[in-house]
Parts: sequence; C-alpha cells; structure tokens
Amino acid sequence: MKTALVWLRNDLRFEDQESFFKACNGFDRVVAYYAFEPKDFQKTIWGFQKTGKFRINFLLETLQALKEELAQHNISLITERRSAVDGISSWVESLNVTSLFFQKEWTREEVLISDAVCASLSDEVRIETHYDQFLFHPEDILMDIESIPQVFTAFRKKCEKYSKVKRCFEKPKPLASSSLLDTITAIPNLSDFDCSPFETHSNSAFPFKGGTFSASAHLKDYFWNTKRLSYYKQTRNGLVGTDYSSKFSPWLANGSLSARMIYWEVLQYEKEIDKNQSTYWLIFELIWRDYFKYVSLKHGNSIFQLGGILEKEYSWNSNKEVFRKWVEGKTNESFVNANMIELKKTGFMSNRGRQNVASFFAKNITMDWRMGAAYFEKQLIDYDVHSNWGNWMYVSGVGNDPRDRKFNVKMQAERYDPKGQYQKLWLQNNLFE
Repeated sequence: MKTALVWLRNDLRFEDQESFFKACNGFDRVVAYYAFEPKDFQKTIWGFQKTGKFRINFLLETLQALKEELAQHNISLITERRSAVDGISSWVESLNVTSLFFQKEWTREEVLISDAVCASLSDEVRIETHYDQFLFHPEDILMDIESIPQVFTAFRKKCEKYSKVKRCFEKPKPLASSSLLDTITAIPNLSDFDCSPFETHSNSAFPFKGGTFSASAHLKDYFWNTKRLSYYKQTRNGLVGTDYSSKFSPWLANGSLSARMIYWEVLQYEKEIDKNQSTYWLIFELIWRDYFKYVSLKHGNSIFQLGGILEKEYSWNSNKEVFRKWVEGKTNESFVNANMIELKKTGFMSNRGRQNVASFFAKNITMDWRMGAAYFEKQLIDYDVHSNWGNWMYVSGVGNDPRDRKFNVKMQAERYDPKGQYQKLWLQNNLFE
C-alpha cells in the first residue's frame, strides 16, 4: 500500500489544506502525525511555562475534532509527546512511508526541528513542503522577500493592486477504509501537561471550542446568521462580550481555519448581502496578519532580538517584581490591570487591550519587551509566532511602526471604556477571586 505521512503543525485542518489535498490525491493510505514538542511545554528563560493551559486546552480540542473528521475520511491521526525528530523517522520506517508532506516554517525553533526531521530520513523518502499559511502566497505577491516594505501600507497597496488570493483547496474524497491503522493513539489530557481541568470563565470574550467545526459554525453565525460582519469596523475595538470583533484569531493561529477560507467567504457575503467598509476591513486585518509573516520571513531571528529588526538600543530593564505586578494586574493604571486580569483568567484579550498593555510595558515602565511577548506566548489562546512578536516589536519601537508611537493609556481608557464597564467587570471581580 502506497503510504504518505502528513506532518501537522499549525495547519490543523482537513479543508483547504495543501498537504492533505496532495497526499490524498496521490496515495492509497494517508496517515496524519502531530508531535507535542517537549520544548514547547518547558520553562522559558524568564521562568514561566512556554505554553499555558488555555492554549493547550484549545489545541487538545482542535486535535480531537480533527481526529474525528479525519476518521470519516479513513485517515488515522497519530499524536505523541516525543519530538517529531524521533517520532517521524520511527513511523516512516514502521509504516513503510514513501512521502512526507508538511507546511513550510521559517522561524528559528521550527526550522531546527524541520531540518533535523529531514536529516533523519533516508533519501528514498520524498519530502514535499509548501507555504500554506498566507493569504497572499509568496509566489503571488510579485515582491522579493528581501524587498518587503518596512511600512505596512506600502505592502498592502502592492498586494491589493498586483496580487490575487488563491482558491481554496478542495476537500479530498474519503480513502478506502482499509487505509486506517489498527493501532490508534489517544489525544492526551490536560493533566498530561500538569494542568488541572478548568471551566471557561463566565466573562470570557472567547468561550468557543477548538477545531474547524467550531470555527466554521462561528463563521456562519458571524457572517450569515447575525450579519455582524457588516458592522465589523465599528465593533472591532470593543472590550466586553463575544460579539465585538470577529474572534477568528485562535482558529487562524493553529490553522484550523485558513485566511483563504475567510477571504472567499467575505467575497461571497459581499456578493449576496452587503459590501461596505466593514467587509473590506476584515480583509484588511488578514493582510496585516500576512504582513507580519512576511516581516519574519524577511528578517529571520531578528524578530526575537532585543533591538528588533531596527537594531535599536533603548534602556530596558527586567525587574522581576515590576514584571509580576504587570502580569497580576497591579500596576498604577487600572485599564492595564483590567486587561491583564482578563488575560490571566481567560487566555484572551482584545486587540485594543493588547496594544495598550504592550505599550505600557515597553514605553512606560521600559521593561524588556521580549518578556512581555513571551508571556503572551504562554497565555494567549490565539498565539501566533509572527503576529505576536511582530506586534510586540511594533509597539516597542523596534519594529515596523514608522512613528514609534506611545499609547496614552488614560486617554485610551476614556475613549474605549468611557463608562468604565470593562474595568469594573474585571477589577471588581478580581477582589473576590
């Protein structure tokens, strides 16, 4: 039986997924593989876990949903808690795999693992990689990576004028039932990562489950049932509840939803329901997401360095007590505190909140911005390496902001939380918890 292995990372979907599309259309048996890389669940140099309970739980939900969907197409999903460097070579040998498919990554830790995996395989195993996490594919942007503009607006205008978004890959037809493996590996539990089960906070702005099914249901509700897409631009800076903004970012982050899927749904919505500034603005935000991916593709490991891509020198500090007060929501700014408490209790925070707490961290108390970025990596359900580190560089003055802005937190609170509803929600509750 001609067998292909699809190595999954942050592309946890079956629909519009290039690896599955190609593997299922060329092989008798397709086996999916996911490794919980041990390094991703260890402590950082700052002393806290690299991946926290909220993102772990969302990941486990996503994998369980994907496993069930793949089973309907007679594809087995192998999950294990050893590194892919060890796991893939072992499975390739035991299953007599002839081809390995996976999404191309370019950030430091991911590349080290990819290179090691490829080096562990014999020359007889064909390896096929591809970029599959962009809105505008690198082949279609008509720009060399080295010439990616340092300002977002220039990038956006070039993409909008000269580039096209590829059509989504079709969902492959089910394979023969004989292609399923006899041995099935179980999805781990939270306890396997030393995390206790928890209930979603009653005030969480993101109470949704992981996986493509949940993502698609939310997309349908946001677009077609409630038509909130028509008001996206007016609500995107909200702070309270599930209805502000689109909330697609967690599913985009682990790849259970693709940017292309959203883009083409927006165009269908514009055709059938309404085309206005809000429908455009959702695409605008998808282009921002693309931009940070291209920034990291261009600048490599500079996005993780203290001086960022600009190699600027500021006077940073890394006082542990100052950091702890920021994390715990005990600074001298109530708006910052409310956002940090929400993040601590739910694993989510509005975009407006993220900009303010990050600016406060880097510009007001001049803390090493990488500590803040690493804490976001731990806490955020929707952590994405490119967007997270790109945005932190941006607000810290070492990235792509040509104006090096500093947020006036008090004025921001007055503008976006004029009645103090958001601050009361989190600060008052915090007194009793």
